[in-house]
Amino acid sequence: MLNNTPSLCHKVLATLVMLAAINVAESADRPNVVLMLSDNLGFGDLGAYGSGGDMRGMPTPNLDQLAAEGLMMTQFFVEPGCTPSRAGLMTGRYSVRSGLNSIIVAGTPLTLQAEEFTIAELFKEHGYTTGMTGKWHLGSNDEQSWPTNQGFDSYRVGILETTDGTLYPESMRRTGVSEAAITKSQPKIWESDENGRLQPVRIYDLDYRREVEGDIAEAATNYITEHADDEEPFFLYVGWSHVHYPSGAAKEFMGKSAAGAYGDMLMEHDHRVGEVLAAIDNAGITENTLVVYLSDNGPVNHNGKDDDYLGSAPGPFRGEIGDVLEGSLRVPGMIRWPGKIPARKSNEMVAIHDFLPTFAGLLGVALPDDRPIDGRNQMEFFTGKSEKSAREDYLAFINGEVSAVRWRNWRMYPKEVISSAGNPSAAGIYGYRVEGMGYPAIYNIARDPRERMNQIGTSAWVIAPYLAIIKTYEDSLEKYPNPPGFSLTEFSR
Repeated sequence: MLNNTPSLCHKVLATLVMLAAINVAESADRPNVVLMLSDNLGFGDLGAYGSGGDMRGMPTPNLDQLAAEGLMMTQFFVEPGCTPSRAGLMTGRYSVRSGLNSIIVAGTPLTLQAEEFTIAELFKEHGYTTGMTGKWHLGSNDEQSWPTNQGFDSYRVGILETTDGTLYPESMRRTGVSEAAITKSQPKIWESDENGRLQPVRIYDLDYRREVEGDIAEAATNYITEHADDEEPFFLYVGWSHVHYPSGAAKEFMGKSAAGAYGDMLMEHDHRVGEVLAAIDNAGITENTLVVYLSDNGPVNHNGKDDDYLGSAPGPFRGEIGDVLEGSLRVPGMIRWPGKIPARKSNEMVAIHDFLPTFAGLLGVALPDDRPIDGRNQMEFFTGKSEKSAREDYLAFINGEVSAVRWRNWRMYPKEVISSAGNPSAAGIYGYRVEGMGYPAIYNIARDPRERMNQIGTSAWVIAPYLAIIKTYEDSLEKYPNPPGFSLTEFSR
């Protein structure tokens, strides 16, 4: 018996070493995740993407460095507006599947439903601490849609609605609306209490517009500092307010850019992103923190507000917020995880919906199988194990209707998107969609990024994959029909 004791001890010790190694491996494979989402940033704004930054008089050194240190995606797609993209990001599903395919504006009943499964719920279910700061825009009047009821433990410097609302009081006063009604309708900044209930902490007005980006950054950096040494990893979602109109850079950034008020705001945004990245570095968790930076939709070319009339830019493409042209849906996206995601630039196709299944793949867990998930698991591609993305097609919707199909280097429209009349003449939320002669419009984005030449007459063979992609989506509706959407232009009893 005594002769077996050393052998038994060795076995026990070996087992403990093995378990410790497994725990270390699991810890290494469960990084902290910081996901940052900018607002209305176009493909043509950042220096790293070749048509912004210094060239436009508004340098973006922090974001350029982040792009250089990780995977810089040059073919990253989103949905046409704030709410649809955020719904797609959180749920991994086209926004029409959650009834959130329209931008939430004052008076609309749109809200994220309790039964939706979000990225925050995924991380929380698997041991992560979850926090959010900044813009949500997935419902405010219905408590089920609050971030703290959708998987987040805490919410700071919360913008539940949109920055548009900071502009409303002036026109309301000129219309003769009472001060009581104006005060009641003004957007607010929200924060969660210890029970997860949201409380308004101040009015979100034009004056605070200049301060909010700095406060979002401070809340984010505090969160990182507080949780850097936790035993369990954390997931932090930072919903930036910039570069959404109206331009509102902090005082120290006013006049810094040669590009005017918009450039000042972009330069501040770049600085605030740098503060978050510095907090990660200072906490000593860079190697075990996966950082994602995205924009929610394409640019607002015409902000329509005095000195910030000229806003963001789509780079070499055509399009802006609200339409389904290439420049509305193709925006900056970058991912950094030192030692795990090779630094490189890729033109492979990735969509905002891909992050939920990708994070599930990271954690080695399955997603709910009682609903269609439109995202694709991109872990093999992100980590460089595959040169190819898991995606080569993408759908876009307007008012719940399939409005654009992207397949490989082709973009196709059942109805053409054209610019509006008047001044400004623009597409996006100003624009029109018109019927053709029974055929879709077809553009080769690789040859024709500004979509000038409709190739229906010479490349009609592309209609076959176009119809196949739409059919796959429509077939899914037989088992999982979309909920009733909400339209501002079509009404029925």
